Amino acid sequence: MVVLISGNGSNLQAIIDATESGRIPGSVVGVISNRPDVFGLERANEHNIHAQVIDHKNYETREQYDQVLASSIAALNPDVVVLAGFMRILTADFVEQFEGKLINIHPSLLPKYQGLNTHQRALDAGDEEHGCSVHFVNEQLDGGPVILQAKVPVFGDDDADSLADRVHVQEHLIYPLVVKWLCEKRLRLQSDGVYLDNSLLPEQGYANDE
Repeated sequence: MVVLISGNGSNLQAIIDATESGRIPGSVVGVISNRPDVFGLERANEHNIHAQVIDHKNYETREQYDQVLASSIAALNPDVVVLAGFMRILTADFVEQFEGKLINIHPSLLPKYQGLNTHQRALDAGDEEHGCSVHFVNEQLDGGPVILQAKVPVFGDDDADSLADRVHVQEHLIYPLVVKWLCEKRLRLQSDGVYLDNSLLPEQGYANDE
């Protein structure tokens, strides 16, 4: 798999740890960041994983950037492409090229709170629960079909940081699990939705209360 990052790379670390422990039957063959000098690149180097910076500031258009990014990923021939805090909106052409093997984790219970500042938005709305969602990526921002969600309670004394910390714990559990399913070829994206072990998942993924 190839992992795309923009920062600290804590989900990258969770996935690396799961591959090295054997929980994920696969390996990370490359890490690509759109920003230089981020800690996620150091994580890759510490584990002798090919690390590369493709700085978006060096490209005039989103299309130009995504073409170079797609070529760099394709050169590594991955079965899975993981967005782990990759803070870029991807073009439709890019998404189409990696359709069915491109996944993302988003810090909300999608379809709630697509985009940024999800923890504060959940607090502002008075939500009693919050969480994170792993989903296939399509051309809609945070709009692809949900695979798995994890929920956390929202407490009265929470702020955005404390809520984010609670969500991060769950991210580091469910993201490696979904990557494992993909590596085991148990998970697939079809026109009518997401299938796990040949069963169609409900709209909010495997963790749906139903």
